[in-house]
Amino acid sequence: MTGVSLMNRTGGVLILLMLLHWTPLLNGQQQPTAMELLQALDENMVAENRITVSTMIIHGRRGSRSIQSKSWTQGSEKSYTEYLAPARERGTKMLKVGDQLWTYSPATDRIIQIAGHMLRQSVMGSDLSYEDMMEDQTLSEMYTPEIVGSETVEERDCWILELTAKTPGITYHSRRAWIDKERNIALKETRYAASGKLLKEALVQEVFQVEGRWYPKRMTFKDMLSTGEGTEFIVNSIAFNAEIPDYIFTKAVLRR
Repeated sequence: MTGVSLMNRTGGVLILLMLLHWTPLLNGQQQPTAMELLQALDENMVAENRITVSTMIIHGRRGSRSIQSKSWTQGSEKSYTEYLAPARERGTKMLKVGDQLWTYSPATDRIIQIAGHMLRQSVMGSDLSYEDMMEDQTLSEMYTPEIVGSETVEERDCWILELTAKTPGITYHSRRAWIDKERNIALKETRYAASGKLLKEALVQEVFQVEGRWYPKRMTFKDMLSTGEGTEFIVNSIAFNAEIPDYIFTKAVLRR
């Protein structure tokens, strides 16, 4: 009997341990607590180390363009990205360590630290800002969760999780996430300012299972304040808990 059919027969009992060895124990509850659900989401998305090759398709007012990159990530505080294509973007690099972020452009041979108002700028013309890149805590550390209902997204039964910032100064004061009841992955997310204004929206169109966890394969991220058609992200390959040399997360790597 599959996990999906058993869930349908038992009215939503979470049996993810049959499929995903990393899912937290929920003690046979008909519904997880909001914090259990959020922590399960964190466990799914954050790894000790990961190496990702991805394609970003930016759908702007004047057409679309694709950018390919390779990223090395350690936990939620360190990441290094090198852009591979197209030719005009090749060799551009980005390094995040804790609350510091630097970029390198081969055209100018300059390393620039991104800080202050610059963090609100778009990354490579996409719908993602540098502020988005700087979030270095798991969601369960930043937000207080509440389950506010359930809904179908992309033909999947999801819990609706309302997230409210624990402290001021967080980029998004509140979020709403639609989390797949079986796979503990957010299939849709909306992000809001303190005023309640909708700022960003994300929708996952395709997921895949890799190394015992579900992960977004293809998703669209939309800045609701921009006039573009959104930015599509496609994961070409990903390896979790891969070995990453220490030098990868030093400023010296930017000019290598």
